[in-house]
Amino acid sequence: MPVSLEIREISAPQTWPLRHQVMWPHKPISFVQLPEDEGGLHFGAFLDQELVSVVSLFIQGDQAQFRKFATLQQYQGQGIGRQLLGHVLSYASSQNLSRVWCHARSSACSFYQKMGMEAEGEPFIKNGLEYVRMVKSL
Repeated sequence: MPVSLEIREISAPQTWPLRHQVMWPHKPISFVQLPEDEGGLHFGAFLDQELVSVVSLFIQGDQAQFRKFATLQQYQGQGIGRQLLGHVLSYASSQNLSRVWCHARSSACSFYQKMGMEAEGEPFIKNGLEYVRMVKSL
C-alpha cells in the first residue's frame, strides 16, 4: 500500500515533541517552546497519520518568519520537508505577504537555496550554532 503524505494545520503543543527530538534533544522540552507559539500557525506533515515534520509560521505585517522547521531523522532526504516548506510558502503567498524569511542553520543553507531563498547579511552564532538569515520574496 502506498504511503500518503498529508499536510495540515496543527496546534503548537503538537509540534513540541518533534521539535525537541530533532533540534535540541539534550535540552529540556521548554527550550523548543516559543513565547510566540500561541499567535503562530503550525503545520505538520503526516505519513499514514504519523507526524514526521513540523514548521511554525509567524506573520508580522506583510512578512512572515518560519521557525522550528524539523523533520524526523529517518525521514530526512525524502522530500517531505521540501513539500512542507512548499506548502508554507504557498500559504504565505496566498495571504499576499511580500516575503518569508528564517534563521537557517548554516548547514542547511543549500536546502533553502533550492527552495528559492537567498542568504541575507552575515552569519551569526546562536546557542553555539552558526545561522544565516534566508529570505524569499513572494
